[in-house]
Amino acid sequence: MDPQKNEALLNLALDTPEAVREQSLELNVGYDGTDQTWEVIVKYHGSLQGLKQRGIGVEELIAGYAILTVPQSQMNVLDSTEQIEYVEKPKRLFFEDAAGNTASCYAPGSRISGELTGRGVLVAVIDSGISYWDRDFRNPDGTTRILYLYDQVLGREFNREQIDEALALGNRQQAQMLVPSIDTTGHGTAVAGIAAGGGGTGGIAYAGVARESGLLIVRLGTPRADSFPRTTELMRALTYVVNKAVELRMPMAVNLSFGHTYGAHNGTSLLERFLDNAAEIGRSVICVGSGNEGASGGHVGGRATVDTARVELVVGEYETALNIQLWKEYTDRYRVLLLSPTGESLSVDTDRPGRQVYRLGQTQILLYNGEPAPYLTGQEIYFDLLPARTGTGGGRYIDSGVWTFLLEPVETAAGNYTFYLPSATVRSLNTRFAAPTPDVTLTIPSTASRVITVGAYDPIYDSYADFSGRGYLYQDRVNGRTPDPLVKPDLVAPGVGVPAPDGNGGYLPVTGTSFAAPFVTGAAALLMQWGIVEGNDPYLYGEKVKAYLRKGAAPIRGERDYPNERVGYGALCIEASLPQS
Repeated sequence: MDPQKNEALLNLALDTPEAVREQSLELNVGYDGTDQTWEVIVKYHGSLQGLKQRGIGVEELIAGYAILTVPQSQMNVLDSTEQIEYVEKPKRLFFEDAAGNTASCYAPGSRISGELTGRGVLVAVIDSGISYWDRDFRNPDGTTRILYLYDQVLGREFNREQIDEALALGNRQQAQMLVPSIDTTGHGTAVAGIAAGGGGTGGIAYAGVARESGLLIVRLGTPRADSFPRTTELMRALTYVVNKAVELRMPMAVNLSFGHTYGAHNGTSLLERFLDNAAEIGRSVICVGSGNEGASGGHVGGRATVDTARVELVVGEYETALNIQLWKEYTDRYRVLLLSPTGESLSVDTDRPGRQVYRLGQTQILLYNGEPAPYLTGQEIYFDLLPARTGTGGGRYIDSGVWTFLLEPVETAAGNYTFYLPSATVRSLNTRFAAPTPDVTLTIPSTASRVITVGAYDPIYDSYADFSGRGYLYQDRVNGRTPDPLVKPDLVAPGVGVPAPDGNGGYLPVTGTSFAAPFVTGAAALLMQWGIVEGNDPYLYGEKVKAYLRKGAAPIRGERDYPNERVGYGALCIEASLPQS
């Protein structure tokens, strides 16, 4: 395939044998070995009818994006298809797990709590599903507040009438025979409860922010029973809820509490661009958690314009695979030397494009030098470390110990570089950079420009939660300040020890930016109720909601300058964010 039309990770995957890809954390994501097909995301223009006629599956989304299911033998057909502008492979998504209403200036019984409840606004939760039986998601008469529940695992949509019919049976097991959608992890139930739960058995003290809003629920599918949802499932889900909101002619606040670490983290991937486009359809707001990578040791960055930069990566024992992304400006040239724990070294020719294969000790290294793309000016150098299963010393694990990257400047202008590891969810706690950089640890897609990016803080101590993903890019700083559109996160919300529905009628404390984001999602719904539903401001959606929430944000102990890379403009304060009538 034409390497210039594809992202680097896809090119490396296509150039790597299936048996080797299966060892990798990322390379085989999107490939179905049974059917020998690839699922890919494309940006396109015009018609893709010609691909359909060749037997290629085409699922058109919104704003010129589509998901294709392509037989491996026909992947090169995409090269000659003029309508296709760019191709990416799916990435795995990870949920961002690690007394909020009062801290958010929304105390039960307050004036705002009494007047604004989310009536007339949709809250869409794209997550692991929902325990629809829970009274948190019912009206006082026992009927459901869920307008639609789309279960990607089952491939079925359930409407309000079907859910009410199941609830009327009065028996949970019988109800699940009629509407068999379940939340196996409880994550989506907790998120929905914080954003829009009615309080259930706990009463209004346990109610979510937008407790009378209508609910749109999408249970994300997983390609295999033991795998994670992928970015393609997210894109399908977002297309579904955006189209539903337009069909129902209702304003909508969308909650996304997951992300991944693969990419340049600057808004250029197809997923980030897709979210920006989706945010402009209808009257909507998309809220995304900033991720829990702030203290995970998975990122390091800096500048190397004169002196050689030394980056040490500690790899714990029993790692079966590990990938490292090195991002830099394409105009900058370095000599890159990789030193293994065994004392062997590898000199990387960054000017040689494409796939290269090496071996150091018991580790096989797949290396790919990327090139600029239609939406990307930077360059990625991708290292995939796999066990060298053949030959002398081959085993099940990669070499543990300290791996060292030396970046010697040859010709540099900006001189910026950033390294990323996979999500902390899929690597050992002992695998991390020796001197990590907490900045720019936002997960994708919270890096999309038009979403509201939400970090976490601890409301008990009124302090930033160190696990919360941080923002800002080195090259975007001007005289120490970041331009307004690039501020990430936008603000923070309670994300430590937050009470949330457990799906069985009780409540448990939860921690993570997964549970900070729904506070802001609910707050967005309240602002849209005040503006759109009650007629005070028919244009109160999108970037306007973001602006009001930023303006109303409250200061946090220990933070001096706002906005900053930890808490953005400060802590969510709904009352102060509400426009003065």
